[in-house]
Amino acid sequence: MTLHIVKLCVGADSVEDLAEWQIGQIKRAKKEKRKITAPVCGTRMWPKRADEVLAGGSLYWVIKGVVVVRQRIIAIDDVTDDHGERCGLYLDAHLQRTVPQPRRAFQGWRYLDPKDAPADLSEAQGGADLPEHLRRQLVELGAW
Repeated sequence: MTLHIVKLCVGADSVEDLAEWQIGQIKRAKKEKRKITAPVCGTRMWPKRADEVLAGGSLYWVIKGVVVVRQRIIAIDDVTDDHGERCGLYLDAHLQRTVPQPRRAFQGWRYLDPKDAPADLSEAQGGADLPEHLRRQLVELGAW
C-alpha cells in the first residue's frame, strides 16, 4: 500500500522558489560527488512506515498554507545538513503541481493517505495556466 507525506515548505514563497532551491541542491550534490544527487528534504524523524512511503509515495509540499505541489519520494537515507545527521527524503526532481488544498500549520511532517491527497493539476481540469497567487486567492475565497 502506498503512503504519502505532507510537509511545510519553510522559506519558499512559491513553487518557483522551491524549484530554484532544489536546483542548487542538485548542483552541490553533483559537485561533491554524492551517491544520490537528487533534491533532498532533511527531517528529524524517520518514517516508521518507510516501505509504504517508498512504494510510490510522494512528498506533498505546503506553501503558504496550501498544498500546491508534490514530488515522488525515490529514497530515504541519511543526510548531513546544517542541523547534523538526519533522515533524508530524496525526491524526484519533477515538481508536479496539485489542485490547491488548504492546510493548517503543523510541525514536522505527517502521513497522508492517498484518498486524502489532492489530485494532480492538469490542463483538462483548468487552472494550470493561472498564476500561483491567483490560485491561492481562489482557494482562500472558497471558490476552488
